[in-house]
Amino acid sequence: MTLISEYKSKLRTPEEAVRLIEPGDDILVPLSAGEPPALLDALPTHSGLQGNRLFQMLSLRPAIKADPERLKLVSMFLGAGDRPGFREGKLDLLPNHFSDLPDLLHDFTQNRVLMATVSPMDPDGCFSIGTNCDYIGTLIDEAKLILLEVNEYMPRTYGKNVIHISQVAALVEKHVELPLLPEPQITENDAKIGRLIADIIHDGDNLQIGFGAIPNAVMNFLQGHQNLGVFTEMLPDKAVDLYRAGVITGSNKTVYPGQMTTTFALGSRKLYDFLHENQDVLFLPVSWTNDVRIISQIDNLVSINSTVEVDFLGQCNSETVGGHYYSSTGGQADFARGARLAKNGRGIICLHSTAKNGTISKIVPTLHPGSVVTTSKNDVDMIVTEYGVAQLKGKAIRERTRALIGIAHPKFREELAFQARKMGYLL
Repeated sequence: MTLISEYKSKLRTPEEAVRLIEPGDDILVPLSAGEPPALLDALPTHSGLQGNRLFQMLSLRPAIKADPERLKLVSMFLGAGDRPGFREGKLDLLPNHFSDLPDLLHDFTQNRVLMATVSPMDPDGCFSIGTNCDYIGTLIDEAKLILLEVNEYMPRTYGKNVIHISQVAALVEKHVELPLLPEPQITENDAKIGRLIADIIHDGDNLQIGFGAIPNAVMNFLQGHQNLGVFTEMLPDKAVDLYRAGVITGSNKTVYPGQMTTTFALGSRKLYDFLHENQDVLFLPVSWTNDVRIISQIDNLVSINSTVEVDFLGQCNSETVGGHYYSSTGGQADFARGARLAKNGRGIICLHSTAKNGTISKIVPTLHPGSVVTTSKNDVDMIVTEYGVAQLKGKAIRERTRALIGIAHPKFREELAFQARKMGYLL
């Protein structure tokens, strides 16, 4: 049988494909752009589901409407799509470090069914998961069943994210634009934070940085830098601009020199077109990109992440707002710990000094009741707001408290100092 005839023999409608899923099977999909929309839309039509679970991460689509006895929904990082579902009790959240997900899914799921959006088949009979490797890449060879959604808009990329036609049980075709992220609007405070962080980055440094207004602002101020590298979990749009400007070369990377390494990408069509058949970008499993032991080998690594609030001890809550879940841990703790171990590594946590139009300080004496600690006080290196940089690594509690009050909004500093004295953190 030729590759083309094998391909045609496995073509199904989405409804036919999902009927291959048996009761009790656990269903896993890549995060964000790697989710297969036609297959996910067809899942609720499968009357044979019973005791199944669907694992998603950073989903951009509304939660599937299904009887939880038939199909339980489990999020591994709340996104815009499944956040309302969690609040309404329609899905649950699995706590994790991003780096741990391949092992967690290996150990605590059964009869794994992988469903993913992939690029069209190449002449060797291979499909690329394109924008993703994440946790799916490590589970391909042990899957009970693989169902793929072929989409000509998905770029063909390089790395550990390839599936051969012989491994596939069924294929569906749906050629639709991938999820696109609009470019965030950069405020004056975003720009101030971006400039402060850019000043911490040196020529030849390697960056872990994601998407958002502050990361975009940081990268806007890196146009004058030289020989930067990218070692990250998420590859954002602005990396394309820096690469094309000759700022990103990867020449000083201690692993995979000359290549940007990532585990997923999410952004605009510009980013996806850039990724297509680009050997300067390598997609690797999150168990590698976010492994503290690997990160620690990346000399001159600068890790940049954001948080919701920071207390006087330096504890960072990056997951809850007002005590209610908004996102999850992701790779923040992985990179905070890894950067501390790397030679000349620097871990940066950034945030605006206030929230709700300046009415609430995000530098707080203690975290809001019900908040979680995403990055521990022992792993935090430095905190950046629009008012400056607070170096916490190597600082005692009272030194930390003074440093953090110094980068809080001026109108809150007197009250913060009063609370610190009450707590014995200032004398």
